[in-house]
Amino acid sequence: MSITPLHTLRLALAGLAFGLASQGVLAQSLGVEEAQVRAVPPVSTTSAAFMVLHNGGEADLAVVDARSPAAEITELHNHVDVEGVMQMRRVPEISVPAGGSTELAPGGLHLMLIDLVAPLHEGDEIEITLVLDNDETLTLAAPVRRIEVMSGGMSGHGNDQHGH
Repeated sequence: MSITPLHTLRLALAGLAFGLASQGVLAQSLGVEEAQVRAVPPVSTTSAAFMVLHNGGEADLAVVDARSPAAEITELHNHVDVEGVMQMRRVPEISVPAGGSTELAPGGLHLMLIDLVAPLHEGDEIEITLVLDNDETLTLAAPVRRIEVMSGGMSGHGNDQHGH
């Protein structure tokens, strides 16, 4: 059997496809559990999303951006204690260590949904896309749920002061 240029091209394309598929499998190491969006009164223009991020890969990852069709603006946030007062602050990224997890929860790291495009109803599912530092994206559906506020947690979320 002689090897023709067409056969060589097919082998090369098959190898390229296998290589790209392997990279995709290895790179898709971010998993999400317990995603949820806070149910808020219909007059509220902001809400927050919480979840647990799992990095099954061997390299650290970071969420560097997020977006959702449910809000005009989606930002990465944290709560910090400033002289005994919990304040919400925008952060440039949310790190997820290799082989580890990062929790986004009330009173800590979370996603802010700002300028909601429609009221959120308990039981709705909200689409959220996470953008990673390696340019990958992960899109998920998060149910809208009633989430209890912990003492001192989530302060600043209802006053529309998000120009950090």
